[in-house]
Amino acid sequence: MQLGWLNRDHPDPADVAGAVSVLEAARQADGGHQQERTTSTFVADLQHGFDGAPAKFAVARGVAGRVVAVLEVDLPTYDNTHVSFVDVTVDPVERRNGLGSRLLDVALDVTRDEERRLVLAEAWDGSAGADFLERHGFDAASREVLRRQDLPTLDRPGLDRAYAAALIAAAEYELVQLPTPLPDELLGDVVTMTAAINDAPTDGLDIEDEVFTPARVRAFEVAQLGHGRRIYRLVARERRTGLLAGQTVVAVEADRPWFGSQFDTSVLRAHRGHRLGVLLKIAMLDWLAADEPQVRLVETWNAESNGHMIEINERLGYQVVARAAEWQRKV
Repeated sequence: MQLGWLNRDHPDPADVAGAVSVLEAARQADGGHQQERTTSTFVADLQHGFDGAPAKFAVARGVAGRVVAVLEVDLPTYDNTHVSFVDVTVDPVERRNGLGSRLLDVALDVTRDEERRLVLAEAWDGSAGADFLERHGFDAASREVLRRQDLPTLDRPGLDRAYAAALIAAAEYELVQLPTPLPDELLGDVVTMTAAINDAPTDGLDIEDEVFTPARVRAFEVAQLGHGRRIYRLVARERRTGLLAGQTVVAVEADRPWFGSQFDTSVLRAHRGHRLGVLLKIAMLDWLAADEPQVRLVETWNAESNGHMIEINERLGYQVVARAAEWQRKV
């Protein structure tokens, strides 16, 4: 095996093509639950990450020089600096020959070199990845569910009724569509609102709250632009005070215009109990229908223990696609 770390600024096109080929083969073999990784989305992940702190990527080549595996090591910098997130992907035809174990050893060495004490990884239920992690001493610490909303088949009359009821409960609030990039004067309020996501359950994961700053929000905007994503941020604003009380954020990708990613939906604790989550998410569907009518699917992740958000999502027509677990191991 020859392992090479990808050059973030000037990645070798052959490395990128080989990596995407392996990732797609593994995606199909493991159930094809998520959207495919394209060359452009892979390069954007390499160069930008989700919010300006990209992971490190390496490819492993076999004896004929073909890329046979991909290693991703994500070392958070905004928070949770005791953690490394690791993803080992082996071409399905190359599995069961020790390659994955060798790549995991590399990831563990990187983790130790960076003086981090915990490795996190994710795997679909019942997959080869889950078996692999269990064999290598990882424990399943949190269970997550991927759900998908099929927009053309939604029960619109039912959604209209739910929206009307939510409007009554949320009479003290108004909905506002925010542009990207955000106006400077709203950055502080958006930071506070985004931090409300820390109330979501993390189960047995040994992690800390995420830390959000104006610089991180700006880095998120730049990273999403680098991915070719159009960001839709809808907020609930209290009429009396003008304070932002909650938000929902969806991204639509230029390369996959039929597909929307549901990012944060969060409501500040002081403003809960007014059905703002339902109001925001249904109004977001109306916004997408007006500005992105080609969108057919919206996907979201929830911790299996997050009963409140799951109840909202199921009321809005989300269906379970697959289940996964987050695994952790101390080093």
